[in-house]
Amino acid sequence: MAKKSSSLFIVAFLLFAFGIGYMVWSGVSQNSVYFLNVSEALAKEQAQTPLSARIFGTVANESIERPQDGLGASFLLEDYENKAQTIHVTYKGVVPDTFTNGSEVIIEGSMQGTVFTAKTLMTKCPSKYQKENREKNA
Repeated sequence: MAKKSSSLFIVAFLLFAFGIGYMVWSGVSQNSVYFLNVSEALAKEQAQTPLSARIFGTVANESIERPQDGLGASFLLEDYENKAQTIHVTYKGVVPDTFTNGSEVIIEGSMQGTVFTAKTLMTKCPSKYQKENREKNA
């Protein structure tokens, strides 16, 4: 009888351990994305392009186009250091108030052909919000 209950305990423990391991593995694999700048993203061949990527860059001047319904934007994202390297980005969703020409942004999404389709668009806060500048302006 003791042997039967210890076997049952071992099987239950293995199932529990497998379940926890699977949840950890699936959580890590779904939330892991590559963080690249524009030139790194362009350097990757199409076959090497990750399914999901986070790209940092600057919105090219005079490149923002807004759709008629007001949601989303289409723009060119240029490399922070090499302005000649750009990626065409489309985004459908609410655009942050600080999103303007020349603003630094981080986009998350995937490359589809020559267009990067962003599912997330985040802007870097302007320097006027940093503590040092608030104290100077006060």
